[in-house]
Amino acid sequence: MRLTRFTDVALRVLMRLAVVEDEDAPTTREVAATMQVPYTHTAKVVARLQHLGLVEARRGRGGGLTLTTAGRSASIGGLVRELEGPGDVVECEGGTPCPLRSACLLRSALHRAQEAFYASLDPVTVAELVTSPTGPLLIGISRGRPDTG
Repeated sequence: MRLTRFTDVALRVLMRLAVVEDEDAPTTREVAATMQVPYTHTAKVVARLQHLGLVEARRGRGGGLTLTTAGRSASIGGLVRELEGPGDVVECEGGTPCPLRSACLLRSALHRAQEAFYASLDPVTVAELVTSPTGPLLIGISRGRPDTG
């Protein structure tokens, strides 16, 4: 299974914000630059994360992005399910429906594998993703220098 670019960026944005001190809340533009993602894409991701209650954005002087308590404790499996949306790994009913769809065992096997993938991510939280060595590296790159610990 391959995650969409949107989900990938959302997870990286959450990880970046998980290592931020409140007084150093970065802007969307700064997060985009640090994570090497286009600003417009990052802005869309941040808007969705705000809608989900995971990120708070303050405008003006002293503003910036902060991770909410819910964002810090969010399950990665739950986030990936939410951001990826419903759907199967393979498209059996698309524009050219698969001729095997009425008697195929592959679809259900792939669905079980997809659920196992999500289940393996369920116990992992955003906060856990930024423990060492990832957290110190994120702090270092946000300051403009890699810090490998």
